[in-house]
This record gives sequence, structure tokens and C-alpha cells, in this order.
Amino acid sequence: MTINYFQIVCFVWAFIGIATRIVMTAMKDRFKDWALNTAYTPKQKKGLYIVGLVTYLIVGYTWYQVFTTDIKFSWIIGLLLTLTVVKVSTALFNYQVFRKFVSTMVNDDKKMLHLHVSILIFSAVLILMGIYLY
Repeated sequence: MTINYFQIVCFVWAFIGIATRIVMTAMKDRFKDWALNTAYTPKQKKGLYIVGLVTYLIVGYTWYQVFTTDIKFSWIIGLLLTLTVVKVSTALFNYQVFRKFVSTMVNDDKKMLHLHVSILIFSAVLILMGIYLY
């Protein structure tokens, strides 16, 4: 059995989604502190541009794979990854708005619960897509 690019994307993305939920839950208040005082400091870090560049490259490569391989429904992963460009672009080009959003999320337990549940469901769907769709 061979694993294709779209399966890899599904499984890696799901792993990241699940692993970050576990870390965020285990760290609780330490995660809030890390998010606001290390990851998303009041002044935008230059490293965020590297993350943005990597994201754009992954999205571009994914669309290249969509158009050059014969894998049914590959466009779905292309579309889902393209939607991440909205988040990354906001973080890059409208940083203070993004930081305010992060602050609102990490300081509201109900919103964080909704985020965790949503990402866990999305991760489960990605795993199922990796197994049954690709």
C-alpha cells in the first residue's frame, strides 16, 4: 500500500490538530501566557513571515499536486489548505487584529471549548478522508 501526498496532508494536519489540543489543555493558563507573551507578542515577530512563506509554499505545492496528479477529490484538500491562507494573511498583514482575536479566544473558556471541539471534529474528518477518500 502506498500513501499519496493528500493522505500525508490529511494525517499530518489531523495529528497537528489533535496534538495541539492536548498541549493546550494540559498547559491551560501557561498556554495563555505563552500565546500572548511569546508566540503573539504585542510587537509582531519577524519569524511569522517565515511561517507565512512556508504556508504559501505548501498551498502552492498542493495545488500543483491537484493539477498534476490523478487523485479524485484532491481539490478538497487544496481548497481547505487555501482557507488557511486567510488566517496566515491576517496574522501577517493585520497583526493587531489577529492578536486581539487570539487574546479573545484564549481568555474565553467557552470559545476555547468550541474551538477545541471544532478542531477535533475537523481532525477526525481529515483522518477519515485520508483513509477512505484518498
